[in-house]
Amino acid sequence: MRRRDEVRLPSPHSKGRAKSWDIVSPKVRSAMMSRIRGKNTTPELLVRSLLYRCGYRFRIHVKSLPGRPDIVLHSRRAVIFVHGCFWHRHSCGLAYQPKTRARFWAEKFAGNVERDRRYRRRLTNLGWRVLVVWECEIDDELKLGRRLREFLTDSMQVATSGSHARTKSRNRPS
Repeated sequence: MRRRDEVRLPSPHSKGRAKSWDIVSPKVRSAMMSRIRGKNTTPELLVRSLLYRCGYRFRIHVKSLPGRPDIVLHSRRAVIFVHGCFWHRHSCGLAYQPKTRARFWAEKFAGNVERDRRYRRRLTNLGWRVLVVWECEIDDELKLGRRLREFLTDSMQVATSGSHARTKSRNRPS
């Protein structure tokens, strides 16, 4: 790893060449970016922990569903996505726009948002209820817990009132 004083800064005389304003080398930047995870992120682990403590049982990253939702509650026909505000463009202050490579980032973020929208629509069309929990909402555990319980209670009512609801209990004689 280079020391900060060894990093090449663009010369004012470098006409026509691409300028790199990054303070770390491409190799170090690559290593930093490779540590950004898509699964089992800290916000996701916190939401899963909260759900488990509330008594909910679930599956994670179900490949057979569109978008591979972070949390799936089959019995309630509910899925939960835990999105990072930066990558999925939440309207909070964590979703800033990088100054370098503006066009690249604009296209990247637009693609992420469109893909998220497409997956939510497909899941809804398949009869699933979808909740998105944003990274910035993790801090207030009580509020998040209330929101999750409301969503899952509503989804249970929807699941039992649908055409696939059971009318007889398994233990009750016919």
